[in-house]
Amino acid sequence: MKATIWHNPACSTSRKALAILQDVPGIELSVVEYLKTPPSADKLAQLYRDAGLTPAQGLRTRNTDAVQRGLTSADEATVLAAMVAEPVLIERPLVETGKGVRLCRPLERIHEIL
Repeated sequence: MKATIWHNPACSTSRKALAILQDVPGIELSVVEYLKTPPSADKLAQLYRDAGLTPAQGLRTRNTDAVQRGLTSADEATVLAAMVAEPVLIERPLVETGKGVRLCRPLERIHEIL
């Protein structure tokens, strides 16, 4: 099974999700450090759609200025553009497998797509 994790090595939840993926036999894992290589707006839109989330639900509000900027109530295109421009606004970790996409908060959600 192929799996991709949009990973932030500074985040303990993201590191734990990566460790879970690395321990699953047969996983062909792709690790994207999204702060260095942000996904496109189209890719983010697809990830959130496949996860059953709106871009605003995938917005990181902790330790960011997202709320002050009004991004929590902005339209999807504005939220996605902000995330692409400032990937720190992307909540992590996002994991995609052939079984779907999950924003793995809480971490246990990763098991739904393994």
